[in-house]
Parts: sequence; structure tokens; C-alpha cells
Amino acid sequence: MAISVVINTYNAEKFLREVLETVKSFDEIVICDMESKDHTLEIAQEYGCKIVTFEKKNYVSAEPARTFAIQSASSDWVLVVDADELVTKELRDYLYKHIEDPNCAAGLYIPRKNYMMDYFMKSSYPDYQLRFFRREGTVWPPHVHTFPQVQGRVDKIPMNREDLAFIHLADTAYNTINKMNQYSENEIVKRKGMHVTMAKMIFSPFFRFFKTYILKGSIRYGKVGFIQACNNAYYKYVVLYKALERERMEKMIQK
Repeated sequence: MAISVVINTYNAEKFLREVLETVKSFDEIVICDMESKDHTLEIAQEYGCKIVTFEKKNYVSAEPARTFAIQSASSDWVLVVDADELVTKELRDYLYKHIEDPNCAAGLYIPRKNYMMDYFMKSSYPDYQLRFFRREGTVWPPHVHTFPQVQGRVDKIPMNREDLAFIHLADTAYNTINKMNQYSENEIVKRKGMHVTMAKMIFSPFFRFFKTYILKGSIRYGKVGFIQACNNAYYKYVVLYKALERERMEKMIQK
């Protein structure tokens, strides 16, 4: 049984070589590129990846290209890896052993270790991602922060198996803030019709901060943990801000 690794890319040169080093022993690597302007494709060619192109258009996330990327793979099984995630040897071996079982689950949620300023943020763990599944019949909705729809039983890798988790590399503050803006654009599309009240504007970001900083334990990481909690709260605020703006514009059009 073979496994294809699928990576969606757009100007992903920063970590791509490091990522490809960790997946080069799989049967196939498919790079689904959204018309990158940097050295992404050159790096992919160095590693002998199969390269397919999905038009960038006005898309601000990889989700619209996910199903196309998955169906471009040749193997029956697919592992989707982001261009800033590393795959451990232990995870690779686990997945190949998994598909040897004729009664295995059709999909697996994989835990993910998120890093920030080189700190492993355990407050975000296990951050499960449904990224391993049978290719046949799998469809990925085009909205940001969604999981694929897999035909069949889906299981989770136990969270205590940290050796099997993706390693999500730390990004810069600049890119993190840019991603918040990009992801929130798709978030409000997914949440179409959401009514934004004053209470929600005040308390939702505050609760997101409290949940991250206190309930999930970011407070243990000093300034880095505080920044993580602020980022989560700010993202919630931006989504609500954009949703309110859209709501008011729709009312003006109706008048």
C-alpha cells in the first residue's frame, strides 16, 4: 500500500526544503501550488515532487485548492501536510503500519505541536488535524478552518503519543498578523448570517483570551504565552469586526 504526501503552497519557500526533507521517503509528494512568485517550485523540483497548479484568483487560503490537490495524488492513501509542518519518522512508520490492517480506519486525526518563538506551546496541544485518509471519496470544504469529509470510520491518534504529532514551525510576528487578516476573510464567509451584538464584541475576545491564558495554561510561558493569548483574542475581535461591517453593508444595500 502506498501513501502520497500532499502539500498546498503559495510562496512557501521559507520552510519548504525543511518540510520536504521529512517526507521524502513517502511514495509520492504532490505540490499543489497557487502560482507562487518565489522559489517554491524550484525547491519542489529539486525533490522530484509532482507539481500541479491551482489558480490563485482572489483566494486567501489553501482550502479551495484542497480537494483538487488530494485528487491529484496517485496513491490510495493521502497525508496532507502544510508547508510549515514537519513529519516525524515515528509518524511515517505509524501510518504505513496503520494501512496494513484491512480493518483500519478510513481517516486519522493527527495531533500537532505548535511552536511560537521556538517554544512548544503545550496549551495548544493536541490541536488535532484530520490529515490522513483514503483518497477515494474524500472532499475538503472550501472554507478556512474546516476538516475534510471522509467516507468511513475516523479515529484519533492518542494525544499521549507526542512522538507522532506534526511539528508546526514558528512563524514571524509579521506573517502571523498577515495570516490573521487572510484567515478572517474566509471565516466570515463560513459564518454568513452571524449577528454581532455589543456584548459579543466585548466578551467573546475576552473569553478567548481567558480560555487560552488561564484555562489552557499559556500563563506558564511568560511573555510568549501572553502574546499567544492576545493573538487568539485579537483574531476573534477581527472576525467580529468584519462580520459587523458586512452586516451593516448588507442593510445599506437593502435600503
